[in-house]
Amino acid sequence: MLSGCASPLGETGKKQYRATFLDVFDTVTTIVGMAEDEETFRTQAQKMYDELMEYHQLFDIYNEYDGITNLKNINDCAGEEPVKVDERIIELLLDCQEFYEQTNGKVNVAMGSVLSLWHEARTEGLNDPLNAKLPDEKALAEAARHTDIEQMIIDIEASTVFLADAEMRLDVGAIAKGWAAQKVADNCDSGYMLSVGGNVCATGPKDEKDTPWVVGIENPDTSEESYLHTVYLTKGCVVTSGDYQRNYVVDGQLYHHIIDPDTLYPSKYWRAVSIVCQDSGVADALSTALFLMNQEEGQKLLEHYGAVAMWVDADGTKLYSPGFQDIIRT
Repeated sequence: MLSGCASPLGETGKKQYRATFLDVFDTVTTIVGMAEDEETFRTQAQKMYDELMEYHQLFDIYNEYDGITNLKNINDCAGEEPVKVDERIIELLLDCQEFYEQTNGKVNVAMGSVLSLWHEARTEGLNDPLNAKLPDEKALAEAARHTDIEQMIIDIEASTVFLADAEMRLDVGAIAKGWAAQKVADNCDSGYMLSVGGNVCATGPKDEKDTPWVVGIENPDTSEESYLHTVYLTKGCVVTSGDYQRNYVVDGQLYHHIIDPDTLYPSKYWRAVSIVCQDSGVADALSTALFLMNQEEGQKLLEHYGAVAMWVDADGTKLYSPGFQDIIRT
């Protein structure tokens, strides 16, 4: 953990501290908050880090950990037997079922078999750009046959998960970071801001004067250093999905990681979608869902969850849902 302090802020003489971690959810995590002294801040930041690491290990689909039964274990036992898991996995997957229903299948954690093919192709392409290739179309079509979320059998009383389709795999990447960040934020004191790979949660105003946090929304044109906007955030979250995240190039064409379940290829609706709402898990799911649908469909989903959004289209034009411009600072 790396930490430092700024000048005293506010009437109480508290200082603002910052901690940065590099080993949870394979991304950069930053915690910022006010405290009387660095030791107090470190104690809170360490508690938040420890919680995030637990979620990271529980939701990991690539690695196993001593004493932990996680999503990889569920995938490994697909078609064989139910797996008894931590109640937090049950809670996440139940929420994932709701997101699947509310988004008409656009957010589907049972898409792991398809996403793994894109993950492998992207990894190979990044390691060897001159020979970068797309996933095999026949393999994608075959994998898509094993994405029926109804084959994910959850027994709440027994706390077990069973994948009835032996070829189905779970991948909670569209939801997990935001969902975990919200759980950690719910257990944190007011006045902290947590960013997990850009999934930003504020637990309350930054000081006793009720000063809001200012959160930057990244420009999908990575050649530009400026933010598209900065927005005010007191309590709630800001989440962005974009084509500039986790992508690679094949024959001069960029392919990003947000895969449309209808086409099995990266969606072409938008360059980026930013969500502001009260729950980071919901925002994570919404940012993916809206990226995969037109603005009219997305607006209906926003109204259902009480969220606001900004879309960026292919030519850089920014479109706003009602209410989003009210929170813009710059």
